[in-house]
Amino acid sequence: PAEVRLYDRLFSVPNPGMEKEGAHFTTYLNPNSLETLASARIEPSLADAEPGSRYQFERLGYFCVDSVDSSDASLVFNRTVTIRDAWAKIKEKEELS
Repeated sequence: PAEVRLYDRLFSVPNPGMEKEGAHFTTYLNPNSLETLASARIEPSLADAEPGSRYQFERLGYFCVDSVDSSDASLVFNRTVTIRDAWAKIKEKEELS
């Protein structure tokens, strides 16, 4: 197993600096900006993945082996890019029609 970190938007609004006057930017932090999967199952071929190596995980996005937290005994993958879910948008349009 490996640790997989799924990053999302850091802020809950597009531009925290343009929101309510006097509000601190931390007001708009997204509490779901990081989801950690502690015991993710990975392909056996990834056991020798080197820090900094990049991979596409099917239907999840692109991931990079963490160069600080990964070790030979414990791999850590950070999601760098999500894959857009075009199917979900198609289904949503069908339901609205």
